[in-house]
Amino acid sequence: MRVSVQAEAFDLGTELAGFGSAGSTGAVVTFTGVVRDETGTLEALEIEHYAGMTTRAITEIAQKAQARWDLSDVLVIHRYGVLGVGAPIMMVATASAHRAAAFEAAEYLMDYLKSRAPFWKKEVRSEGAQWVAAKHADQDALDRW
Repeated sequence: MRVSVQAEAFDLGTELAGFGSAGSTGAVVTFTGVVRDETGTLEALEIEHYAGMTTRAITEIAQKAQARWDLSDVLVIHRYGVLGVGAPIMMVATASAHRAAAFEAAEYLMDYLKSRAPFWKKEVRSEGAQWVAAKHADQDALDRW
């Protein structure tokens, strides 16, 4: 398992080299979240965090996924700082003997990272900046787990 909270961009190919290479791995699932501009006015997304707390919280979420599903490997990368539209924000990868466990664990990680990892996001637009509030849909996604 590897968890990284970083300002630097990451390369998917580099991060996945050797990931899930255990002989029992039959499935690797990856997800990459990118900054999206739903209204056409977003200039950047500013992501802030408290380093010690954030890494610890994400590690705990990843450990819970490993305990719930039979995973041979887990990778979570989450960026912070000022990110432009289209920039990768985060990446989750799970490896398991079977695809169902890998898919479910990846989805679980994404849902929990979205609502439980201690990041604060601010949308910067030409008309000003605004903190992003929690959405009911995020809590609904957690309720199924």
